[in-house]
Amino acid sequence: MIGARDMAFPKINALSFWMIPPAGLMILSGFFTPGGAADSGWTAYPPLSVRAPFGQSLWLVGVIILGSSSILGSMNFLVTILNMRTPGMTMHRIPLFVWAILTTSFIQLVATPALAAALLMVLADRHLGTHFFDPKGGGDVIGYQHGFWFYSHPAVYIMILPYFGLNLETLQVFSRKPIFGYRRSPTRPRPSGSWASWSGRTTCSRSACRSSARASSC
Repeated sequence: MIGARDMAFPKINALSFWMIPPAGLMILSGFFTPGGAADSGWTAYPPLSVRAPFGQSLWLVGVIILGSSSILGSMNFLVTILNMRTPGMTMHRIPLFVWAILTTSFIQLVATPALAAALLMVLADRHLGTHFFDPKGGGDVIGYQHGFWFYSHPAVYIMILPYFGLNLETLQVFSRKPIFGYRRSPTRPRPSGSWASWSGRTTCSRSACRSSARASSC
């Protein structure tokens, strides 16, 4: 959509994708460990997550790997969109879906490390004897919630912004009108042929239509 041949870092793009299957398998493997899978809920609040069975550790490592995949992917998208646009494709001409991906990638890059750090500290409390979230050892349980929600609230927008961008792009295509200042790139041809006949309109300009015998068809 921006005229780039590939992502800025194709190998990192492949790595960020192939990190997902082993992370998912690691999370699911907790069901086959003694004591069962993680049982502290999707928030994994301590002290419950610190005292949970071994499956909780597999869950923590799996989510950390998924977070690392998101960080690599968002970094790749940012570099690609900012540095690899085709000549003439300025930031004001890129499609709305690309804007949505750019914004989503920025949010991911800023917010995901906070969640990864919080999960690493829970993992350290479980296996290294630290007391980040243990009040008896001078830790603060609320500290985990700050790190968790620093990511989990922006996660709402991470999930919904690409969908909004896709919807707006689709609406623009079917309405054939600019939305929110979007302007057609000079390198992108106007619809013609079957598209024009499908839409029931021709692609001639208004001035040409006025001076043409086909004005009624416009």
